Amino acid sequence: MESCRFTAPLWRWKAQDSWFFVTLPDDAAAVVRERPRPPRGFGSVRVRVHLDDPAGAGAALVWDTSVFPDSRSGSYVLPVKKQVRVAHDLEEGDPLAIVLDVLE
Repeated sequence: MESCRFTAPLWRWKAQDSWFFVTLPDDAAAVVRERPRPPRGFGSVRVRVHLDDPAGAGAALVWDTSVFPDSRSGSYVLPVKKQVRVAHDLEEGDPLAIVLDVLE
């Protein structure tokens, strides 16, 4: 399993304003892109996300999801579900410290 660590801002998708994402930086996208894997819907790649607690309480939140290719940026985007945003009181523009494990 390959991992990468990065910090990136949370942003809201304008087409569906209840959907929030983080765009992977180039080095993290390269880790995802270089990993051989079976084809999946929409070019998605299964990952495990470790989100550092922005409040500094030391409790990280971990969940499995997928990242999706983003034709606009040439990178991948990571969806951040409402449960995560509420649990950590996250707002659009907040920087998220993430460790991303590529699962396949």
